[in-house]
Amino acid sequence: MSENVKPAPVRVKKADLLATLPPIWPDDPVPQIQAMLREQGDQAAKVVVLDDDPTGTGTINGVPALTEWSVDRLAAELTGPDPTIYLVVNTRAMPPSRAEALNAEVGRNLAEASRLTGRPYVVISRSDSTLRGHYPNEVDALRAGLAADFDVTLINPAFFPGGRLTIGNVHYVTDGEWLVPCGDTEFARDASFGYQASNLREWVEEKTDGQIKAGTVAALSLDLIRTGGPDAVADYLLALDRGMTCIINAAVERDLAVVVLGILRAEAQGRRFMYRTAASIVPLRAGIESKPLLTLADLALPDSGGGLVVVGSYVPKSTAQVNCLLEQTDATPIEIRVRALLADDAQAAEIERVARAADAALTRGEDVVIYTSRELVTGADAESSLSIGTRISESVTAIVSHIRIRPRYLLPKGGITSSDVATVSCGVKRAMVLGQILPGVPVWRLGDESRYPGLVYIIFPGNVGDACSIADVVNRLKL
Repeated sequence: MSENVKPAPVRVKKADLLATLPPIWPDDPVPQIQAMLREQGDQAAKVVVLDDDPTGTGTINGVPALTEWSVDRLAAELTGPDPTIYLVVNTRAMPPSRAEALNAEVGRNLAEASRLTGRPYVVISRSDSTLRGHYPNEVDALRAGLAADFDVTLINPAFFPGGRLTIGNVHYVTDGEWLVPCGDTEFARDASFGYQASNLREWVEEKTDGQIKAGTVAALSLDLIRTGGPDAVADYLLALDRGMTCIINAAVERDLAVVVLGILRAEAQGRRFMYRTAASIVPLRAGIESKPLLTLADLALPDSGGGLVVVGSYVPKSTAQVNCLLEQTDATPIEIRVRALLADDAQAAEIERVARAADAALTRGEDVVIYTSRELVTGADAESSLSIGTRISESVTAIVSHIRIRPRYLLPKGGITSSDVATVSCGVKRAMVLGQILPGVPVWRLGDESRYPGLVYIIFPGNVGDACSIADVVNRLKL
């Protein structure tokens, strides 16, 4: 075989692989987790999440999502009643240097807010369940900004609503009945955040440029989690040397709940952890109770007007969802010509053209879908590709800003698109996370300070749902 030809992906039947594992731990740790947190009361560490795009709120409900993080704001939230603070920092859309600077800034502000209030915190650097993001840059910068000692860094990309599982130290992406190693998926070929390794120990070595060797990375195995339970997890974590990195295997939510109870017991004995995780661990660590998926009745939508769907994400799943949306709904389609956005002499006119077309359709009470042309335009390297993506995202944000008619609801597709439309187009400072309308698809209600107070804002991650998930939501919310 030629050296330039990559071997075919080694995928496995999900049922077959799961059948090789020990039975799950028999006792549900969630009540014990919640009891421990209740006993701690006001002295419980506030869970502070730095979310590198807003899709991380896809597992929580009843807590605020913030787009600002001044010392005063953080101090107010630390002393407030909510168990979790979600800071939507959107660093996945930034070049590494800017992402590092922002993480360091948040770290400094959080440390000062904690000092002023006396409230301890646990910090989670929430990133993508398919391993795209600024690792280890963000973790290192956050640690430096906090100026705090952490014993162990925990790596946990498992995200069950999206079918992301870690088994035998290999991180998998679910594709129907199959599990595909993440290094063999389109996500690993991302122009800005590409990688090769599917084994998380090897991935850590790859992303740290060999500074952390795979052989030195610890791992909480499913054998230990399922046969030893929370006490075995706690003992394992307590025995790790300071400065180590430890990956967490998890195939179902019960696995992760066992780990969280073990983490809490280790923290109670003085251990301090830096978390680099996907979203599934957050509600467990914060003690947030799950709730049923949201229905139309829960949203209290206006009884007139049209919804607005904005698609910036270009991954293949997003393209399939756009195609199904156009086929299975009567939403008015408006395509954004990406090549025009990248041309200095055509960008402004394209922004105005799309915004006016959307206004006309919304005025008629029609649902509208605005989507970028499906051609993927990349640069010569990761930095230039990220720059192109930033220009497209800024243009999409400008289009929504130029739309004059308030939509009945707003559904952005893609993490960067969701964050930029919320902060720039809608002026959101603080929103409440109502819950999820589909697994992994969070719904916010925008705050009074925003351009659209009380608007229902549905965040559709780029890599979540099947081909017709957006169409299903649009049809479900139709008048």
